[in-house]
Amino acid sequence: MRLVTFSDAKGRRIGVHDPVSNEIVDLSATTRLPRDMTAFIALGKKGLQRARRAVKSGEGRIPVSGVKLLAPFPRPAKNILCVGKNYHDHAKEFHSSGFDASAKEAIPDVPIMFTKWPNSVIGPGEPIPSDNDYTDSTDYEGELTVVIGEGGRNIGKDKAFDHVYGYTIINDATARTLQQRHRQWFLGKSLDGYCPMGPCIVTADEIKDVGKLHLTTRVNGEVRQDAMVSQLIFDIPTLIECLSRVMTLEPGDLIATGTCAGVGIGFDPPKFLKKGDVVTITIEPIGTLENPVG
Repeated sequence: MRLVTFSDAKGRRIGVHDPVSNEIVDLSATTRLPRDMTAFIALGKKGLQRARRAVKSGEGRIPVSGVKLLAPFPRPAKNILCVGKNYHDHAKEFHSSGFDASAKEAIPDVPIMFTKWPNSVIGPGEPIPSDNDYTDSTDYEGELTVVIGEGGRNIGKDKAFDHVYGYTIINDATARTLQQRHRQWFLGKSLDGYCPMGPCIVTADEIKDVGKLHLTTRVNGEVRQDAMVSQLIFDIPTLIECLSRVMTLEPGDLIATGTCAGVGIGFDPPKFLKKGDVVTITIEPIGTLENPVG
């Protein structure tokens, strides 16, 4: 299923997007399901079963054109967990760009983890507020993002996918000069509005082999990033095992798995985003996340 958060005159709630009819099934119209994505995910398989019954009923359908799609988690309960330098080609381009103040080696031996502040999240179509970057060095990073379902601690690689609820897309927008200047990446990654997310969550049962997912990022129609998820240095089971050894993962936690080569700082001179640019990130079957630069 394609789960979405949306709003209209009746307020904000969650639904299921039917791509065939391009309608949203409002889950609050025919069920007593939560209106919040994190609370819905916490229901696990029972919540999904009730949502499937709502879809089959044919009730509560709204044309997509009649609502505003929001980020699946408009305000995540916690910071978004992120992985740096997790594609070989990007790790090399970042290391040689002059903006990498994190380590001496190009390819990391263990996952590099950082987080993005919840206030950084915006939805599909919302402008990335580049005025918040007073260094004028805003860059894009298209990333597959894991949504945790069943929580846990000390999750082994062999059980990791049992804890994956689904997948979405984020643009790990970054103020590169701040990232370099402060060495620890948090400030450069956490500007208000610097985490576009969406357009939906595709549940894990719809994606049989996550390694075969194809990520493409375009800026103003020009292809900048193009990679398969199978090219990750540290795969999803490794990331889940690494994180859950030190913290309890909970329903609705988000893990952005890293970006591939082709970001703005990989060019000479760097191609930073400018007002009026449009960043489009596509990973099928999740869809396309598009945001203008404001």
